[in-house]
Amino acid sequence: MPGTVLLLAASPVGRGRLVDAAGVLPVLAAVAPAVLSGADTANVVELADPLEPQAVLTRLRAAAAAPGPLTVYLTGQLHLDRRQHRPHLALARTTAATVRYTALPWHWIREELRLRSAADTALVVDLHADTEAWKHITEHGLDCGPYTAVYGRVAPPARRGLAEPAYMKTVATLLRSGHRPPLGALHEQALGRIPEETRGNLLLAHAGGWTAPAGGTAPAAPAGPAVPLGAGPAGGVPGAAATGLPAPGFPVPGLSVPEPPAPWGPAADRSGDSLADRPGESPGRQPADPDPDPDPHAAISAAVRGGLHQEADGLAARYEEAAVRAHGAGSEQALHWREVRADLAMFAGDPVRSCRAWLAVAEARLAAGQPADAPAVEAAVDRAHHQWGRVEDPARARELGLALARLRLTVPGRRRGALENVQRQLGRLQAAP
Repeated sequence: MPGTVLLLAASPVGRGRLVDAAGVLPVLAAVAPAVLSGADTANVVELADPLEPQAVLTRLRAAAAAPGPLTVYLTGQLHLDRRQHRPHLALARTTAATVRYTALPWHWIREELRLRSAADTALVVDLHADTEAWKHITEHGLDCGPYTAVYGRVAPPARRGLAEPAYMKTVATLLRSGHRPPLGALHEQALGRIPEETRGNLLLAHAGGWTAPAGGTAPAAPAGPAVPLGAGPAGGVPGAAATGLPAPGFPVPGLSVPEPPAPWGPAADRSGDSLADRPGESPGRQPADPDPDPDPHAAISAAVRGGLHQEADGLAARYEEAAVRAHGAGSEQALHWREVRADLAMFAGDPVRSCRAWLAVAEARLAAGQPADAPAVEAAVDRAHHQWGRVEDPARARELGLALARLRLTVPGRRRGALENVQRQLGRLQAAP
């Protein structure tokens, strides 16, 4: 199966630039796609100093949805936004004052890769952090999601001048030999060639995606009804195992080919902004007893690919029930499976059920005390908004639109104009005969 490679190099234009990120792309581009991927063949997408975070998100989402192994080579610099103090990857237009709106939130990367397996998903990173981001990462770690392998380094700000992405250039040089060793071995080889350049850096080499703070330990993955996923990443450390339940989140990957961003608003009048998502599929057959597969998400993914949407939802429902019994209805484990079922409704071509499920997830997270600007809350409302835009029945669209509008008053999200979009579309629906 072909692999997918995303080459992303980004840093601000002007005085805020800490590293010449794009300078590594010619070296990476000289490596054969199959070697970059570790697969027989691969599709390569290159993003050099992109301007808009939404454009990067669209490419990342498409890469995450593609079947087969995914490797993301990411070079750039990290900053904290002033409001929430969360890590962001700076883009070309980013300044210290505009991080929240012009940089790519790091948790977007984590969430797009949430339901991919570590067996076929890896991040190779060469990151430089400004002073505030460096302090944050060394104290709190860098969360890449529980099932994404991550290798590389985070460097503190250079004392003077523009830093070089020495780690990524060394990785690219090693790969130009035509052979991609296991990623753990590749990482060690690269570090062995540049010991001076990486002294004092935070070095990343994890089969799972949590990067512990310096001197700390990674927290255990949340317990749940799901049994452990398989061994560590392809090309990673042999025998390394990821365990526990994946973080709550986004669609099971590899189920369909991503489509261009679809508009907000009811299908009868789509004149608003857009959120990217993936197309649904036709209804399937009756559910059967779940197969005790070591990765329930793999069984669900296989069922959807085979058009067995009811079977996939039935399997997810059983895990949701088990999570509720073990941890409670408002637990992260139970909410995870509710989110999986919301995505399964989307894949089955049922936007009403998907929208309703995402609204319920958002309400449940808010009721559990999560803030309105928490990433998981914003993501749930955004996905409800997008699925609402696919509802064709005017009565259902009005019903769900009213609920969405109430929720948007509390959770406006990061996209400007989201509430106004709902109100405008609702007005048109209510004015229609």
